[in-house]
Amino acid sequence: MPEDVIEIDRLVVRYRGKSALDGLDLRVPRGSVYAFLGDNGAGKTTTMKILTGQVPPDTGRASILGLDCWTKATELRFRVGYMPERPRFYEWMSVADIGWFTASFHRPGFLERYREWAGKLGLDSNKRLKDLSKGGYARVGLALALAPDPEVLLLDEPTSGLDLLTRREFLASLADLAASGRTIFITSHSIAELERACTHVGLLRDGQMILSTTLEEVRKKIRRLSLRFTDAPPDPSGLGTILERYGTGRFWQVLVKDPHPEAVAALRQRADISDFEDVSVSLEEVYAGLMAKSGTPSDNGVIPMVRKVE
Repeated sequence: MPEDVIEIDRLVVRYRGKSALDGLDLRVPRGSVYAFLGDNGAGKTTTMKILTGQVPPDTGRASILGLDCWTKATELRFRVGYMPERPRFYEWMSVADIGWFTASFHRPGFLERYREWAGKLGLDSNKRLKDLSKGGYARVGLALALAPDPEVLLLDEPTSGLDLLTRREFLASLADLAASGRTIFITSHSIAELERACTHVGLLRDGQMILSTTLEEVRKKIRRLSLRFTDAPPDPSGLGTILERYGTGRFWQVLVKDPHPEAVAALRQRADISDFEDVSVSLEEVYAGLMAKSGTPSDNGVIPMVRKVE
């Protein structure tokens, strides 16, 4: 079995001549909880459609468990669980009915596992789908996605509409699913909550990956440097790629990508610098810094200032 469970190579998808995915490359390792993040329109849902065999790529290739997502889509449906962002069911059915109906398309054991997950998610088996709240409807989608006992779980905004406690319980359960050998590929706008569960993160912008690595590595690559100065504010150009910069009075702070250790050490040792801090930042801050559309790096690696307070 391949070490990378999901593999995407030079994937291009165009709609009406416009690229939704523009040479996308991606690797998702086995047993990971991979947070796939990006703004609306970045290409996340298109990627999900490719992975679930709903549309073919124009060029490039996508595979799960070594099987091509388009040509082997039927075979993959028995090994991959999927929850779309806006699931649609036969609303005249009850919670129990939709599980029984869907089980006819799956292998033995599906219905028992569906009932188990429906119970865990607090669903009333006798309630009709049309009478469920948005959160209840989403819970049915989750139960159906988990019922095949999938090796890979594709979740497109799975916690949308769920209350806070249910969201946290579900995201916490992802770690247990991954520990049992499953691989979870998840998109969500709840970045702060997702950070507690994910092991890997990928940032998508305009159909291209701008970052794909482990969460641990992200914390090393993106740092916040803050200090107080007595004379002139430091020149940040040699520190790395500056994503954000702040200043008020004698306080100075930057968010820097791929910091240069020697430059950081030299800054720390300056006589006119005090209260120096070099700390990791939250995934939400990383996302905001990297996704900012404020321009491209100049020759010295400094991105034009996003925010500054004088």
